[in-house]
Parts: sequence; structure tokens; C-alpha cells
Amino acid sequence: MIITGFHSIEEKIRSLLKSKENTKDYKVFYSKPGPRVKKILAAAQEAGVSAEQTDDKKLDDLVKDLDQALQDHRGIVMTIAGQKKSAENLVDFDSWIKKHSTTSGSFTESSRETVVILDKITDPHNVGAIIRSCDQFGASLVIIPEHNSASNIASNEIIGRTSAGASAWVPVAIVKNLVRTAEQLKDAGFWLYGADAGGEDITGLSFAQKSAIIMGSEGTGIDVLLQKNCDTIVSIPTCGKIDSLNVSVAAGVLLYEVYRSTKERS
Repeated sequence: MIITGFHSIEEKIRSLLKSKENTKDYKVFYSKPGPRVKKILAAAQEAGVSAEQTDDKKLDDLVKDLDQALQDHRGIVMTIAGQKKSAENLVDFDSWIKKHSTTSGSFTESSRETVVILDKITDPHNVGAIIRSCDQFGASLVIIPEHNSASNIASNEIIGRTSAGASAWVPVAIVKNLVRTAEQLKDAGFWLYGADAGGEDITGLSFAQKSAIIMGSEGTGIDVLLQKNCDTIVSIPTCGKIDSLNVSVAAGVLLYEVYRSTKERS
């Protein structure tokens, strides 16, 4: 496996420091040791990750099979021998929901839990951008369906790069049936908010402490059966001349509103 991008490599090393994982299969290759690279090398040394100076030709060769957007290595590459993309952030949803139910004993009325459900969002750049917003605004979990989505997060470097490393920290659950998952969230005390242009204005809304935001694809929106499980349909007031916001931008706005609304009450 190959990781490129300053943010992605830094966050991977940070996660290694936190988890105390064996680092023998990890290695950093770099060409010119500029200030940012030196910072990464220092962190790598602390984590026990070996590093080797080489030339740009070697780095170009390492990244040649990646998506074109990921081939801009900027002078540093991390390799993981014998692995696909690390999936340390993947969680089992059934286990997660048991721990976060109102009856589990681990949740209190003042606790804040935010879940994001991505329905038919297939562009990994959008998924990565949404995960980055989830990290910034304290979302507890991202849920992605197994089919008709960018669910190959375990092997998709684009998500890691677009999320600026946040995908190493934000828990992600891949599920077979979003409707069943939505029902489980409701049973666990979550209030479900579906994002749609015809919904209730979010500026006058007070989000529940346990909120699940459902984002549909820009083309077809939220699946009809999934929408029926929503407690409220919400929309973002805009004044532009195009039809709607990009789904990742809309998710960021909604996550901020949930964060602001629930933080004021906590």
C-alpha cells in the first residue's frame, strides 16, 4: 500500500503513535528534506517507522499505479508492506449501536452523538471531504452502504487524501441495508434528519443531542424508503442561482449547525 500527501502521512504516523501498532512493515521514502518533510521524519522516528532518502524517480515509480490526483507525492511517500489500505477506523455497526443506545448506560442526556449516513454517494472525493468535516465538527460515526457508494474505503487512497488524514480518525461503518440501519438508530434514541431542498429551514431548528444526518446523492437524493424513516427533512437556505450545494459542502454546513446547536445546550 502507498500513502501520499503530507496530511495523510502525518495522520497515519499519529495514529501509529496512539495505537502502539507494530511498525516493521511501514517505511517512509523521501527526496528533499524540506521543513515539512523533516517534521514528518521526526514523527516517524518517534513512532519507530524507518525512513530512507532517495530520489524523485524512485518516488515517481512508487506512485505510478495510483490515481493521477495522488501521484503528486511532493517529495515523500509512505509504504506499508503486504497491505491494502489500512482499515483501523472501520467499526462493526451492530456493536457500535449497542454501546451508544440510550439503554446502554454509557449515554447521558448531556452527551452529544452525531452520525452521518451517506446514501448512494459514489464520488470518493465527496466522501473524503465529508469525513474531514465529520472530524472537525465531532461526528461520532459515518455510515456507508456496501453497494452503490464509495464503500471501498478500505482500499481507496483518494478518500484518505481528500479527507486530509481525517479518515484515520473518524469511525466508519459499512452496512448492507441503510433502512434497517436507520431503524436501529431510531430504536437507540437517535433523531433522523434527511437533507433535501424542500425541507425545514435549519436556521430555526434545534437539533437533538443524538442526531443522524442523512445525505443523499446529488442526482437522486435520499432513497424513498430511507426518507420515510426520517423524523424531519431539513434544508439549507441559500441565495445562489444554481440548483443546490455540492453534497460535501452541504454536509459540512449541516454538521456545523448540529455542532453549534447541541454545544450551546451541553
